[in-house]
Amino acid sequence: MEEGLPDPALAELERLHSTEAIQARLERGPHESYLRDWVYGAVDGTVTTFAIVAGVAGAELSPSIVIVLGFANLFGDGFSMAAGNFLGTRSEQALRRRHVKIEREHIRLHPQGEREEVRQIFARKGFDGPELESIVARITADHERWIETMLQEEHGLARSERSPMRAAASTFFAFVLVGFVPLLVYVCDALLPEDRSVARPFLWSSILTALAFFGVGASKSRFVGERWWVSGAETTAVGGLAAAIAYAVGALLRGVFAA
Repeated sequence: MEEGLPDPALAELERLHSTEAIQARLERGPHESYLRDWVYGAVDGTVTTFAIVAGVAGAELSPSIVIVLGFANLFGDGFSMAAGNFLGTRSEQALRRRHVKIEREHIRLHPQGEREEVRQIFARKGFDGPELESIVARITADHERWIETMLQEEHGLARSERSPMRAAASTFFAFVLVGFVPLLVYVCDALLPEDRSVARPFLWSSILTALAFFGVGASKSRFVGERWWVSGAETTAVGGLAAAIAYAVGALLRGVFAA
Protein backbone atom coordinates (compact mmCIF):
# COMPACT_ATOMS: atom_id res chain seq x y z
CA MET A 1 0.00 0.00 0.00
CA GLU A 2 1.35 3.41 -0.94
CA GLU A 3 2.05 5.82 1.89
CA GLY A 4 -0.71 8.35 2.43
CA LEU A 5 -3.51 6.23 0.99
CA PRO A 6 -6.29 5.40 3.48
CA ASP A 7 -6.67 1.84 4.71
CA PRO A 8 -9.57 0.19 2.78
CA ALA A 9 -11.34 -0.84 5.98
CA LEU A 10 -11.05 2.67 7.40
CA ALA A 11 -12.26 4.17 4.13
CA GLU A 12 -15.30 1.87 4.14
CA LEU A 13 -15.99 2.76 7.78
CA GLU A 14 -15.87 6.46 6.94
CA ARG A 15 -18.21 5.91 3.99
CA LEU A 16 -20.72 4.09 6.19
CA HIS A 17 -20.64 6.97 8.67
CA SER A 18 -21.15 9.77 6.21
CA THR A 19 -24.18 11.99 6.84
CA GLU A 20 -26.01 10.56 3.83
CA ALA A 21 -25.29 6.92 4.73
CA ILE A 22 -26.40 7.37 8.33
CA GLN A 23 -29.59 9.12 7.24
CA ALA A 24 -30.43 6.37 4.74
CA ARG A 25 -29.75 3.65 7.31
CA LEU A 26 -31.93 5.26 9.96
CA GLU A 27 -34.76 5.84 7.48
CA ARG A 28 -34.75 2.13 6.61
CA GLY A 29 -35.21 1.33 10.28
CA PRO A 30 -33.83 -1.66 12.18
CA HIS A 31 -33.20 -4.88 10.27
CA GLU A 32 -35.12 -7.93 11.42
CA SER A 33 -32.71 -10.83 11.86
CA TYR A 34 -33.72 -14.46 11.35
CA LEU A 35 -30.22 -15.81 11.99
CA ARG A 36 -31.29 -17.30 15.31
CA ASP A 37 -34.12 -19.20 13.63
CA TRP A 38 -31.83 -20.53 10.89
CA VAL A 39 -29.06 -21.63 13.27
CA TYR A 40 -31.56 -23.14 15.72
CA GLY A 41 -33.27 -25.10 12.94
CA ALA A 42 -30.01 -26.23 11.32
CA VAL A 43 -28.40 -27.40 14.56
CA ASP A 44 -31.53 -29.08 15.90
CA GLY A 45 -32.26 -30.77 12.57
CA THR A 46 -28.73 -32.14 12.34
CA VAL A 47 -28.62 -33.18 16.00
CA THR A 48 -31.97 -35.00 16.01
CA THR A 49 -31.43 -36.70 12.66
CA PHE A 50 -27.92 -37.83 13.50
CA ALA A 51 -29.16 -38.95 16.90
CA ILE A 52 -31.43 -41.37 15.03
CA VAL A 53 -28.51 -42.50 12.86
CA ALA A 54 -26.30 -42.98 15.91
CA GLY A 55 -29.00 -44.72 17.92
CA VAL A 56 -29.76 -47.16 15.10
CA ALA A 57 -26.03 -47.78 14.56
CA GLY A 58 -25.50 -48.34 18.28
CA ALA A 59 -28.37 -50.82 18.37
CA GLU A 60 -27.04 -52.47 15.19
CA LEU A 61 -30.41 -52.26 13.44
CA SER A 62 -31.08 -52.30 9.71
CA PRO A 63 -29.85 -49.21 7.78
CA SER A 64 -33.30 -48.94 6.18
CA ILE A 65 -34.63 -47.96 9.60
CA VAL A 66 -32.30 -44.95 9.51
CA ILE A 67 -33.93 -43.71 6.30
CA VAL A 68 -37.51 -44.26 7.51
CA LEU A 69 -37.03 -42.70 10.94
CA GLY A 70 -34.71 -40.01 9.58
CA PHE A 71 -37.18 -38.69 7.03
CA ALA A 72 -40.04 -38.94 9.52
CA ASN A 73 -37.96 -36.82 11.89
CA LEU A 74 -36.96 -34.32 9.20
CA PHE A 75 -40.48 -33.41 8.18
CA GLY A 76 -42.41 -34.22 11.35
CA ASP A 77 -40.08 -32.62 13.87
CA GLY A 78 -39.12 -29.90 11.39
CA PHE A 79 -42.75 -28.86 11.00
CA SER A 80 -43.28 -29.07 14.75
CA MET A 81 -40.34 -26.75 15.39
CA ALA A 82 -41.47 -24.33 12.70
CA ALA A 83 -45.00 -24.29 14.12
CA GLY A 84 -43.64 -23.66 17.61
CA ASN A 85 -41.48 -20.82 16.32
CA PHE A 86 -44.46 -19.37 14.43
CA LEU A 87 -46.64 -19.41 17.54
CA GLY A 88 -43.83 -18.06 19.72
CA THR A 89 -43.21 -15.14 17.36
CA ARG A 90 -46.95 -14.46 17.18
CA SER A 91 -46.98 -14.38 20.98
CA GLU A 92 -44.20 -11.78 20.93
CA GLN A 93 -46.32 -9.64 18.60
CA ALA A 94 -49.36 -10.05 20.86
CA LEU A 95 -47.26 -9.05 23.87
CA ARG A 96 -46.05 -5.95 22.05
CA ARG A 97 -49.61 -4.96 21.08
CA ARG A 98 -50.72 -5.45 24.69
CA HIS A 99 -47.99 -3.17 26.01
CA VAL A 100 -48.79 -0.57 23.33
CA LYS A 101 -52.41 -0.57 24.49
CA ILE A 102 -51.40 -0.30 28.15
CA GLU A 103 -48.94 2.55 27.57
CA ARG A 104 -51.42 4.43 25.41
CA GLU A 105 -54.02 4.15 28.16
CA HIS A 106 -51.54 5.19 30.86
CA ILE A 107 -50.53 8.27 28.87
CA ARG A 108 -54.19 9.20 28.45
CA LEU A 109 -55.11 8.69 32.10
CA HIS A 110 -51.94 9.79 33.90
CA PRO A 111 -49.58 11.70 31.56
CA GLN A 112 -47.59 13.25 34.40
CA GLY A 113 -46.70 9.87 35.83
CA GLU A 114 -45.60 8.65 32.40
CA ARG A 115 -43.50 11.77 31.91
CA GLU A 116 -41.83 11.06 35.24
CA GLU A 117 -41.00 7.56 34.01
CA VAL A 118 -39.33 9.03 30.92
CA ARG A 119 -37.50 11.52 33.11
CA GLN A 120 -36.12 8.83 35.40
CA ILE A 121 -35.17 6.57 32.48
CA PHE A 122 -32.98 9.25 30.92
CA ALA A 123 -31.71 10.47 34.27
CA ARG A 124 -30.26 6.98 34.73
CA LYS A 125 -28.47 7.46 31.42
CA GLY A 126 -26.64 10.46 32.84
CA PHE A 127 -28.80 13.37 31.66
CA ASP A 128 -29.86 16.08 34.11
CA GLY A 129 -30.99 19.68 34.43
CA PRO A 130 -32.32 21.57 31.40
CA GLU A 131 -30.90 18.96 29.03
CA LEU A 132 -32.95 16.23 30.70
CA GLU A 133 -36.11 18.34 30.66
CA SER A 134 -35.57 19.10 26.97
CA ILE A 135 -35.31 15.38 26.18
CA VAL A 136 -38.46 14.61 28.17
CA ALA A 137 -40.37 17.40 26.43
CA ARG A 138 -39.32 16.26 22.97
CA ILE A 139 -40.15 12.61 23.55
CA THR A 140 -43.53 13.26 25.16
CA ALA A 141 -44.55 15.77 22.48
CA ASP A 142 -45.21 12.86 20.10
CA HIS A 143 -47.39 10.08 21.51
CA GLU A 144 -46.12 7.41 19.12
CA ARG A 145 -42.51 8.24 19.93
CA TRP A 146 -43.41 8.34 23.60
CA ILE A 147 -44.98 4.86 23.44
CA GLU A 148 -42.07 3.47 21.44
CA THR A 149 -39.62 4.82 24.01
CA MET A 150 -41.51 3.15 26.83
CA LEU A 151 -41.67 -0.17 24.94
CA GLN A 152 -37.91 -0.20 24.51
CA GLU A 153 -36.73 1.34 27.75
CA GLU A 154 -39.30 0.05 30.25
CA HIS A 155 -40.34 -3.28 28.75
CA GLY A 156 -37.20 -4.19 26.80
CA LEU A 157 -39.04 -4.82 23.53
CA ALA A 158 -37.34 -4.49 20.15
CA ARG A 159 -38.17 -1.60 17.84
CA SER A 160 -39.27 -3.85 14.99
CA GLU A 161 -41.51 -6.89 14.78
CA ARG A 162 -40.29 -10.12 13.22
CA SER A 163 -42.50 -11.94 10.73
CA PRO A 164 -43.87 -15.20 12.20
CA MET A 165 -43.97 -16.77 8.73
CA ARG A 166 -40.37 -15.87 7.92
CA ALA A 167 -39.20 -17.08 11.33
CA ALA A 168 -41.03 -20.38 10.88
CA ALA A 169 -39.81 -20.82 7.29
CA SER A 170 -36.20 -20.14 8.32
CA THR A 171 -36.42 -22.79 11.02
CA PHE A 172 -38.13 -25.38 8.81
CA PHE A 173 -35.91 -25.09 5.75
CA ALA A 174 -32.72 -25.03 7.84
CA PHE A 175 -33.96 -28.07 9.76
CA VAL A 176 -34.72 -30.05 6.59
CA LEU A 177 -31.76 -28.96 4.45
CA VAL A 178 -28.97 -29.27 7.01
CA GLY A 179 -30.68 -32.10 8.88
CA PHE A 180 -30.62 -34.19 5.69
CA VAL A 181 -26.81 -34.37 5.79
CA PRO A 182 -26.62 -37.34 8.22
CA LEU A 183 -28.99 -39.29 5.93
CA LEU A 184 -27.18 -38.51 2.70
CA VAL A 185 -24.83 -41.52 2.82
CA TYR A 186 -27.66 -43.92 3.69
CA VAL A 187 -29.87 -42.61 0.88
CA CYS A 188 -27.01 -42.94 -1.62
CA ASP A 189 -26.28 -46.44 -0.33
CA ALA A 190 -29.93 -47.47 -0.79
CA LEU A 191 -29.93 -46.19 -4.39
CA LEU A 192 -26.69 -47.90 -5.40
CA PRO A 193 -26.53 -51.51 -6.66
CA GLU A 194 -25.63 -54.07 -4.00
CA ASP A 195 -22.19 -54.65 -5.48
CA ARG A 196 -21.40 -50.95 -5.16
CA SER A 197 -22.76 -50.28 -1.67
CA VAL A 198 -21.10 -47.74 0.59
CA ALA A 199 -18.64 -49.24 3.03
CA ARG A 200 -19.06 -48.11 6.67
CA PRO A 201 -21.95 -45.68 6.09
CA PHE A 202 -22.09 -44.68 9.76
CA LEU A 203 -18.49 -43.49 9.65
CA TRP A 204 -19.12 -41.37 6.54
CA SER A 205 -22.35 -40.05 8.02
CA SER A 206 -20.43 -39.05 11.16
CA ILE A 207 -17.80 -37.21 9.11
CA LEU A 208 -20.38 -35.35 7.00
CA THR A 209 -22.39 -34.46 10.10
CA ALA A 210 -19.31 -33.09 11.86
CA LEU A 211 -18.57 -30.97 8.78
CA ALA A 212 -22.19 -29.77 8.75
CA PHE A 213 -21.99 -28.78 12.43
CA PHE A 214 -18.72 -26.99 11.84
CA GLY A 215 -20.10 -25.23 8.75
CA VAL A 216 -23.18 -23.97 10.60
CA GLY A 217 -21.05 -22.65 13.47
CA ALA A 218 -18.48 -21.09 11.15
CA SER A 219 -21.13 -19.36 9.03
CA LYS A 220 -22.80 -18.05 12.19
CA SER A 221 -19.53 -16.38 13.21
CA ARG A 222 -19.74 -14.05 10.23
CA PHE A 223 -22.84 -12.40 11.69
CA VAL A 224 -21.99 -12.42 15.40
CA GLY A 225 -18.34 -11.42 15.26
CA GLU A 226 -16.87 -14.61 16.73
CA ARG A 227 -13.77 -16.35 15.40
CA TRP A 228 -15.02 -18.81 12.77
CA TRP A 229 -13.03 -21.77 14.02
CA VAL A 230 -14.11 -21.23 17.64
CA SER A 231 -17.78 -20.99 16.68
CA GLY A 232 -17.46 -24.00 14.39
CA ALA A 233 -15.73 -26.09 17.05
CA GLU A 234 -18.31 -25.13 19.67
CA THR A 235 -21.23 -26.17 17.47
CA THR A 236 -19.46 -29.41 16.53
CA ALA A 237 -18.81 -30.22 20.19
CA VAL A 238 -22.47 -29.67 21.15
CA GLY A 239 -23.69 -31.82 18.25
CA GLY A 240 -21.09 -34.48 18.93
CA LEU A 241 -22.16 -34.75 22.55
CA ALA A 242 -25.79 -35.30 21.51
CA ALA A 243 -24.69 -37.95 19.00
CA ALA A 244 -22.54 -39.73 21.59
CA ILE A 245 -25.48 -39.87 24.01
CA ALA A 246 -27.77 -41.29 21.30
CA TYR A 247 -25.19 -43.89 20.29
CA ALA A 248 -24.65 -44.93 23.92
CA VAL A 249 -28.40 -45.29 24.51
CA GLY A 250 -28.76 -47.40 21.37
CA ALA A 251 -25.86 -49.64 22.39
CA LEU A 252 -27.24 -49.95 25.93
CA LEU A 253 -30.71 -50.92 24.76
CA ARG A 254 -29.24 -53.42 22.31
CA GLY A 255 -27.42 -55.03 25.21
CA VAL A 256 -30.50 -55.03 27.42
CA PHE A 257 -32.86 -56.57 24.86
CA ALA A 258 -30.21 -58.96 23.55
CA ALA A 259 -29.89 -60.27 27.07
